[in-house]
Amino acid sequence: MALAPLHLDTPLVRTGSGYSASGKPLWLKLDALQPSGSFKLRGVGRLCQHEVENGAREIFCASGGNAGIAAAYAGRALGVPVTIVVPETTAADVRQAIAATGATVLVHGSVFDEANAHAVELAESRKATYVHPFDHPLLWDGHATLIDEVVAKGAKFDCVVTSVGGGGLLAGIVEGLKRNGLSDVPVIAVETEGAASLHASLRANERITLPTITSIANSLGARQVAQHVFELPKQHPIESIVVSDADAVAACLKFADAQRILVEPACGAALAVADVHAGLLQRFDHPLIEVCGGIGVSLEKLKLWKEKFL
Repeated sequence: MALAPLHLDTPLVRTGSGYSASGKPLWLKLDALQPSGSFKLRGVGRLCQHEVENGAREIFCASGGNAGIAAAYAGRALGVPVTIVVPETTAADVRQAIAATGATVLVHGSVFDEANAHAVELAESRKATYVHPFDHPLLWDGHATLIDEVVAKGAKFDCVVTSVGGGGLLAGIVEGLKRNGLSDVPVIAVETEGAASLHASLRANERITLPTITSIANSLGARQVAQHVFELPKQHPIESIVVSDADAVAACLKFADAQRILVEPACGAALAVADVHAGLLQRFDHPLIEVCGGIGVSLEKLKLWKEKFL
């Protein structure tokens, strides 16, 4: 018998038409309310369950934070030890949050790519299971459940707005639309300036590796998107857009006031679209925004970001 999913069916709320410059009522899928703090539990939980069902006794994962705490939560629920390798850019409070969830936290490398290579090496040396934070079909299958839930609630939507890092969430949303007969529904893929690897790749028509990540939205800090994600615009209507760190922070603050929920700038990027790219939403009547969440936020951080950017 299949195990019950580790993630929650999160609330779907609707804003008034006056919430944003778009003048549209917005559907908000509140994945910030997942037990791990972000959407990542959908896919990471799905993949970890699959691996444990197939004999995994120890799990390694590399992460800037959100996939790590999702894997830690999954490991605790499934009763297997988890080691998370984070790069030096992962804040101390995020490392502590992952450790408090029950995982061993190792710091390695200045960027995700280096942490990831180390996690793979460690897993191989210990004959343990390695879980990728964004590039695996079972991850995408797990993330697709957010669309299943929106459809099951009977909500009508005609576009989906989502943030993009490595692209696992984007791949999951496209999969969810496809399996619900909604392949004509466009996805607006949002990145911040300084972390826009998908945007750069689509403009160059080849998969670009960014030299460095300069955005504060470090959860979007994959220097290169997954190959599958780079190919997705050939199969599904996807529009790639970019917002500034200031736009993302402003959206986080506005959302916190309106919904009493804290989200990190990586999530604020998607929320910013209805104000910053309001014209883009004019051809839609019922936009759906994936509020992906993130643990790299606090009242103190929001205050500091506000002082820096606004």
